[in-house]
Amino acid sequence: MGTGKYLNPKADLTFKLVFGEHEDLLMSLLNALLPIAESAPIIHVEYLSPEMLPDRKGRKDSIVDVRCKDSASRQFIVEMQMHWNEDFMKRVLLNASKSIVKQAGMGEKYRQIQPVFSLNLINDSRFQPDTEEFYHDYAVINVEHPEKTIDGLRFIFVELPKFQPKSIAEKKMAVLWLRFLTEIGEDTKVAPKELLENKQTRKALEIIEKSAMSDAQIMAYEDFMMSIEDEQVIREGFYKEGMEKGMKKGMEKGMKKGMKEGMEKGMEKGMAKANFENARKMKSKGYALEDISEITGLTPEEIDSL
Repeated sequence: MGTGKYLNPKADLTFKLVFGEHEDLLMSLLNALLPIAESAPIIHVEYLSPEMLPDRKGRKDSIVDVRCKDSASRQFIVEMQMHWNEDFMKRVLLNASKSIVKQAGMGEKYRQIQPVFSLNLINDSRFQPDTEEFYHDYAVINVEHPEKTIDGLRFIFVELPKFQPKSIAEKKMAVLWLRFLTEIGEDTKVAPKELLENKQTRKALEIIEKSAMSDAQIMAYEDFMMSIEDEQVIREGFYKEGMEKGMKKGMEKGMKKGMKEGMEKGMEKGMAKANFENARKMKSKGYALEDISEITGLTPEEIDSL
């Protein structure tokens, strides 16, 4: 770990300690970053099980970082993703859909189904590399008339590396929470004045102080950060390998189409290989099955087969 006063708030342990155990901080984050009308803010939350069990045996289960509902029965899912991959997008869709399905119990009326908001914080700028925007708001819309929408599902993706304090002028708390997530790390010795002066971000800083952690928590934190570093090294290695093989295959075909197809297949194969290699390594170290699945995107069945 670094020589600073704090742990990285984006790590699995610290993120859940801050937002998975303190309702006031979770409400503040949701009100700041979600497109919720000022006339209907979140004033109370009840934590729900982060484990999204399937409604039928044999179907895929999943675990989210934080899941809750407010006094109006609106449901919220919060995910902190260290590295972007296409599997994460599919998992976001699956978990939000499960939250809708779980509300439709036997005999209940459809009008009782309340909206589901999915807030996804991504420590990676590859979600939409072709744009400088860091905040992406997705809703169910009419393609020909975008102003016409279907309420019920809302997806927010925040690319943390692209965030700059000057990017948001509307909400002070949005800026403070994003600064907390992007400026605080293992080498931070003194937190920014603005974060220390605000009651909520100051409380969050106190939670992630190294001195407040037990030996077991420090060990869990270090294991998680090491797994993230290992995953990054493996991904970069196989990404490079896939690029090289793809370019070689494309050049041999002598066609632009062949080069594109070769690069895509090589990259896809390299990323898949990276996921399995990283999962195998974490499994040998005794990581929990759900943690391996969350980090790599592999199913429990695929991990069991390693």
